[in-house]
Amino acid sequence: MVVPHNPFESAPIVGTLLSWGAVAWAVLALRRVPRHRLAGVLVAGTVLLGLVAVSAPPRTSNDSARYAWDGIVQKAGVSPYSYVPVDETIAKLRPDWLFAPGGLDDDGRPVCAKDLFPTDSVPAFGFPSGSPLCTAINRPHVPTIYPPTAEIYFAAVRIALPDSVGYLPFQLAGLLMSVGVTLLVLSALARRGLPAHIAAVWAWSPFVQLEAVNNAHVDLLGAALILVSGMLLTRGKPLRSGVAFGAAVATKLIPVIAAPALLFRRPVRFIAAALASFALLYVPYLAVAGVGVLGFLPGYLKEEGYSQSGGTRFGLAQLASAGGWPPVLSAVALAAVAVYVLRRTGPGNVWEQQTVMIGLTLLIVSPNYPWYALMLLPFIVLSRRWEYIAVILALDAIYMVPIEDPLSLPLHQAALVLAAGAVVAGALWRRNRRHRLAALGGLAADSGLHSDRPATGSPTASPHPTT
Repeated sequence: MVVPHNPFESAPIVGTLLSWGAVAWAVLALRRVPRHRLAGVLVAGTVLLGLVAVSAPPRTSNDSARYAWDGIVQKAGVSPYSYVPVDETIAKLRPDWLFAPGGLDDDGRPVCAKDLFPTDSVPAFGFPSGSPLCTAINRPHVPTIYPPTAEIYFAAVRIALPDSVGYLPFQLAGLLMSVGVTLLVLSALARRGLPAHIAAVWAWSPFVQLEAVNNAHVDLLGAALILVSGMLLTRGKPLRSGVAFGAAVATKLIPVIAAPALLFRRPVRFIAAALASFALLYVPYLAVAGVGVLGFLPGYLKEEGYSQSGGTRFGLAQLASAGGWPPVLSAVALAAVAVYVLRRTGPGNVWEQQTVMIGLTLLIVSPNYPWYALMLLPFIVLSRRWEYIAVILALDAIYMVPIEDPLSLPLHQAALVLAAGAVVAGALWRRNRRHRLAALGGLAADSGLHSDRPATGSPTASPHPTT
């Protein structure tokens, strides 16, 4: 899955499917491991798989190139919101593994040599000279999109390292965080009395190893903070929970979708703490860059299709409507899910409702990037709602299956429909199982009541054979 320049274009998605099969087998095998050794086996496996994941540069995303650049400029005392990567004002900060001179094609457009960087090479023009430039950073002509928690993380990872060091620091940081989330999941499972071996669905999954470790996506930090927020809230600490949630939202904004399942205990305190945490994290960056802290967010929403119809966004709604209606129908569906989760969540089912809230949001919105689901997988494990893994696989297929137009949209929608079918089937199976258990419980109770009744016949009479 992570071999650089692998000529097998479908290696990531084929490897993902095969690896999920291996994980399913491993989870079953882990049931035979003694409980006192299980945590050590899980962590050891996570580290070993992580070392494989960091053995190569990022395979399917170059986002960590932007992370590194934002960390490098902050180390030099420059706000990441103040300059775009192609700005020659800070050209002296450019390391060779992120930037290289470019060339021009016959039409005067910038071009890059093949395999110039381990990840994608992005041709651009330097500003203001207009010289051709190549960089490993995507969208080098726009400011960073990342909020302050992410920027603090980028600076912290790069602060003690020379600028010449490449992708490895963020990959190792992703590995450490994935181990930390594994320990958090084990703790939450123990508190609920659930079997510890199912934590391997997180710890050993190809999804985590590819997106959180090899590609080193900062979404893992947001996922960890959401999980911490939920654990604090279930322990009766809404203020601390709100602080963690505010920091999660200030990592990448999308964690805000987890809010409805976190308002079941003293919501005013929780919201106040979250808003205060979010605002305080922005203060130092606002002082330097002002409204520039919005970065590329407005442009990103437009570029990715969230401000208009078309593409794969709102893919399920596009099956039922056209024109400008898919975003509207999707918004209505999201509002309905949020109200449902808000009304049903309590201390005893917070993980289940987080799975529903995050999983259905990703299914309805259908983003192009599977790593958004890093914040979903821990809750799938804690709730044991395995059907929601289909949502992750659908997003993987949308991103990694090498299909071109006009086949891409119908195949992507087919992946979303299959995932939706899995979610519905899981919900129906769980509902029917509850009804069966309730019916069996009622029969047992009724049988107990009859057995407690005093005998009315002769004490020597033998019972009827059918009684």
